[in-house]
Amino acid sequence: MIKGKHLVAGKWVGGDSLFESSPATGPSHKFSVGNTELVNKAAEEAEEAFLSYGYSKPNERASFLNKIAEEIEKRGKEITEIGSQETGLPSQRLEGERARTVGQLILFAKHIQNGDYLDFRHDIALPDRNPPRPEIKLIQRPIGPIAVFGASNFPLAFSVAGGDTASALAAGCTVVVKGHSAHPGTSEIVAQAIDDSIKKCNIHPGTISVIQGGNRDVGQSLVQHPLIKAVGFTGSLTGGKALFDLCASREEPIPFFGELGSVNPMFILPKAISNRTKEIASGWVGSLTLGVGQFCTNPGIAIVLDDENAENFIKEVTTLISEIDPQIMLTDGISKAYRSGCDRMSSLNAIKCLENDNENSRKALPQLFVTNGENWLSQKELSEEVFGPSGLVVKVADFDEMELIAKKMLGQLTCTIHLDGEDQHKAKKLIPILERKAGRIIANGFPTGVEVCDSMVHGGPYPASTNFGATSVGTMSIRRFLRPVCYQNIPNSLLNHDLISN
Repeated sequence: MIKGKHLVAGKWVGGDSLFESSPATGPSHKFSVGNTELVNKAAEEAEEAFLSYGYSKPNERASFLNKIAEEIEKRGKEITEIGSQETGLPSQRLEGERARTVGQLILFAKHIQNGDYLDFRHDIALPDRNPPRPEIKLIQRPIGPIAVFGASNFPLAFSVAGGDTASALAAGCTVVVKGHSAHPGTSEIVAQAIDDSIKKCNIHPGTISVIQGGNRDVGQSLVQHPLIKAVGFTGSLTGGKALFDLCASREEPIPFFGELGSVNPMFILPKAISNRTKEIASGWVGSLTLGVGQFCTNPGIAIVLDDENAENFIKEVTTLISEIDPQIMLTDGISKAYRSGCDRMSSLNAIKCLENDNENSRKALPQLFVTNGENWLSQKELSEEVFGPSGLVVKVADFDEMELIAKKMLGQLTCTIHLDGEDQHKAKKLIPILERKAGRIIANGFPTGVEVCDSMVHGGPYPASTNFGATSVGTMSIRRFLRPVCYQNIPNSLLNHDLISN
């Protein structure tokens, strides 16, 4: 049942100011608008809760994470129903995303129990050495209350109980979540699952608070609050850069872990496109249009040599795309931005391959554009993300121009190489370039579908993310919310951490 309120330190609170949701289908609901006073209260309670939660044992936090997963699953049917209404996503997609959300909570619960993430180090005292060496211990400690921003394109996996929240809680940090106004009902139901988990695990109620949006002041005041020690964000480059600047301009600057945007280029080498034109075309169209192209790993650019194989590839892709029906995008704003992005591509001497104009509605049709390497290199805007099912084929004169495009690429979440055996010498030249451009490099595959595991990196150089040394997916993402602390000659009796006192 929707309350239309905020969860702040275990209490459901509302206010006189309301906003109405804009669902793709089904009924709308009214929700209380967030404000600075709620942010202040949530941050203060998060700081108080950190004094206990930050010193809790790993197995206690693991039990809490597992309980959240269990409570979310209990509400699975309700989450799918309202999530589908709010976003227009099909139930199968939401059920899969819920499984990922639950799975990563369980993964972090397991990960923290073995203690490896703490990177415990111990140098014993050497009193007889000249000069003597003191006893030194090092361990990773949680940094304090974390602000998490729910993402528009992932109502579960990058939202209230998504990867940022899960990794922060696993680290021992408390969390204040700003829910996304694109799916406030979904956010609230997950918040209800968290509320019940807090009560059943006897966790301090200030450990997690969830404040709905509806007001930009919420996000601004959250990242500027002096008790907030880091921020997890997935969203647009414009919005993320604005928040990043606020974090940097604070009296005490804090890290902003923003995942902002990526075109995820594919470099298709000669033998691969010659031998597997239809296979690569089919895979690209499937990845490009998956979820109406609303994935941060959407492969928006394909770079190919300008020859007969390229023309065959473009024809195959055009045929496949023309068979796809309009699909509902997540929000009116995203749909409008997609149409604007496609119009921008057309104005940059990128040839439009289909005449399927997008309707002035929340539905979108996939688009395909073609340009040459010289035009791409001279028009910076062609390298910018169009969030949605839009693809750009860049035909290059030779491999040297393909290498040059790789060097001119901005930071990416992913880069892909399609190659067959005889392409390996060219691929070896590309790899050192792409290593400096992306957090994940793929061979003969497609970037949509980010595996949640120990070795995954979901991040990259700016503007893909604001911190190239971090990942927002996988167990290594916990490192964002930890910092090393060294203890010199501190008696074990003064240390409250199980592992460091052993």
